[in-house]
Amino acid sequence: MLFGLDGVEIGLIIVFLTLFASILSGFPVAFAIGGAGVISFAIIAALDSAGLLIHQAIDSGSQAYAQLIGEGVRPETISIFRYPELPRIEEPVFPMGWETALERNLSFVVNRINERVLAGQSIETLLAVAMFVLMGITLERSRIAEDLLTNMARIFGPLPGGLAVSIVVVGAFLAASTGIVGATVVTMGLLALPTMLRNNYSPELSTGVIAASGTLGQIIPPSIVIVLLGTLVGDIYSTAQETRARLAGCTDALTFLGEPAVLSVGTLFQAALVPGIVLAGLYAAFAFGYALYNPAKAPPVLFEDDAPAAADYASPQERLTWLLGVPSAIVLALVLLGGAGVIGGQGVSVGTTTAGPDQASLRTNVSEQCQASMIDLHGQEAWDRAVAQQEAIQSAGGEERRNLTDEEIAERTEAALAAVPPIGTGFALGFALLGVLLSIGRGIAPSANPVPLIVGAAGIGLAFLFDLVVFDPLMSPGARFLWLIVPFLMILYGMRAAIDMMGRSELLKVIFPPLVLIVAVLGSILGGITNPTPAAALGAGGAIMLAAYRLLREENRSGKIVIQGAFAIVLMILVGVNFDLRVTTETAGFENWAAFLVAQAAYLYAIFGIGYACWVLWRKTVLTPVVRETAKVTSMVFTILIGSQILNLTLISFGGEHYIQQWLRSFDNEMVAFLIVMLVLFVLGFVLDFLEIIYIVVPIVGPVIYGGTLDPKWVTIMIAVNLQTSFLTPPFGFALFYLRGVAPPGITTGHIYRGVLPFVLVQVLGLTLLWAFPGIVTFVPDLIPN
Repeated sequence: MLFGLDGVEIGLIIVFLTLFASILSGFPVAFAIGGAGVISFAIIAALDSAGLLIHQAIDSGSQAYAQLIGEGVRPETISIFRYPELPRIEEPVFPMGWETALERNLSFVVNRINERVLAGQSIETLLAVAMFVLMGITLERSRIAEDLLTNMARIFGPLPGGLAVSIVVVGAFLAASTGIVGATVVTMGLLALPTMLRNNYSPELSTGVIAASGTLGQIIPPSIVIVLLGTLVGDIYSTAQETRARLAGCTDALTFLGEPAVLSVGTLFQAALVPGIVLAGLYAAFAFGYALYNPAKAPPVLFEDDAPAAADYASPQERLTWLLGVPSAIVLALVLLGGAGVIGGQGVSVGTTTAGPDQASLRTNVSEQCQASMIDLHGQEAWDRAVAQQEAIQSAGGEERRNLTDEEIAERTEAALAAVPPIGTGFALGFALLGVLLSIGRGIAPSANPVPLIVGAAGIGLAFLFDLVVFDPLMSPGARFLWLIVPFLMILYGMRAAIDMMGRSELLKVIFPPLVLIVAVLGSILGGITNPTPAAALGAGGAIMLAAYRLLREENRSGKIVIQGAFAIVLMILVGVNFDLRVTTETAGFENWAAFLVAQAAYLYAIFGIGYACWVLWRKTVLTPVVRETAKVTSMVFTILIGSQILNLTLISFGGEHYIQQWLRSFDNEMVAFLIVMLVLFVLGFVLDFLEIIYIVVPIVGPVIYGGTLDPKWVTIMIAVNLQTSFLTPPFGFALFYLRGVAPPGITTGHIYRGVLPFVLVQVLGLTLLWAFPGIVTFVPDLIPN
């Protein structure tokens, strides 16, 4: 054997050395990855043909191997790492020759490109990448970060370390707006770093907090990293669990797990929300604590000269009451009413046969081997409960399917209606949000005429009264609309006054429009209303309209067309959610047709509004660079996707991927294997971008870490936070290079390295918290059903 190493081990070394050399060569990464796959395959094929690469494979015909099989050991679990004493045979790394491997690779590449890039199911989710990139770049070019930094500095500046805290807040906000790490770090480095240095902040704290806050775009949704990970690991998790189920003797993963083996991007967005907030909170807490112990290096800052003149002033008691007290009371009321069963889902679904939705928690009609495996996974108590449930279903007539009579359907419908909460969840959340906005308007301008706000609040109360007394789940949307006309008019009257009042606050004028956009995008995903792709389209269109409105206001021109287009989008969504727009069905009546015509008119006007916004951006030479940058980033993502497939196929062709997976599976504790993977990803994050790691490394280790008992949501978020940590770590962290490129001449690389090290420790603390308390990740997905 060459150098005393196994041929597969030498092949792995060749692949990774070729990859690193290709990346360091200066060629674009997207092409360097594919080129590394081609070059490494050629080198390995040449060495294998010369007889220099010999693989020590286990002799499956030996007596020792047969003895293991006779003892019940599965062939899939036998490897040279678990059983190094087994007899071995020498064979080439390409058992059927490199020609056969090349032919298979070429056909596989063509099929995979067609599956993932051109016509596969994942293409719809990958389209979200392009639209989220467009959304982020548009908001970045609209100078929203500059206004946010200015206003946040006025709020937090008087506190010790207030500027650093404001950087964290703005970084989290931009992360939710753009999801692009490089753009956030560069933007805040250009805008905030000179301000912090002028106000006597230490260079270390200034650079550290900017670099750390900029990386929040890796984890806070809508993160492009999460989108790409979700499209990849969803397939890996499903396939790995199907394999696990078959090894356990079950027919499929649904039978074995008791639930579908599905992992969606929306679920990952839910899982990433709380960890992102926790990390931002840890950053802010460190900055504030650092300022308390080193007040000279993070002094309070007052912005008196350039502070905007306020049209109205509220006393501390009024601000506390209307800006905190009333909104908190509304949220508390929603929680209490939800717990009491007054607020909840109002869906009523009654089956027409005796084989209704009732079913046992686990499938019990399985083989003995599958039963033993399921008991080992779920516990004897869960199995006994499922058996009892199945027996109860059969005793109730579940063994025979028959159609229910009209009387039975009526009885079941009446029983379902009796159990429905009187107020719907969506109804309560929507009108409660309107109440919060009325309260905020009152807190901003307490001396303004309160009558419109009172009228609006009365309209909200009247709407809740109608929902409580008049509405029922079977009432048609048209009838509900007629009942709500008067409350809607009252609420609109109050909301117009509230928006005018909120416009007197410079902070709300800056933060409210993009905040509404972020809430709309994330709310539709986290609430399970839609998947990331339509939400990303909504975000991209909203960002274009927001940027156009801002440019029009800078020219003192009217932005009514843009605002009306935005309202048309909202109207279109509301009509689509509440009405059945399938007018081609036989049951379509006047109500359906009226709703369809309204939605169609709103759609056409929304298209006109977005087109007008695009024209405004094009006239101001903003649209062209935005589209160009979006095309550049999106093309890079898809090219790396294709190139990574070539590199992965090179690994598969000579058994490198299988060799790595066998080594990881040789550890009896899957947490140990996952910890090793995390350490490897951390180190690779020094020299590889997240795209390369996602598409090269994760497919190799994914079948192992996603094929066990670990929660896939937790595994994925841990990987994302781990990559975020590596991007901060000197000397190769990518965020540090972004910041170094825009830092003033007085800032040295040493300043950046020393400044970021404490935040690396804070990041490690965050990773430790997620490791010790997985509920931080799983809390929101468990709370919000998908």
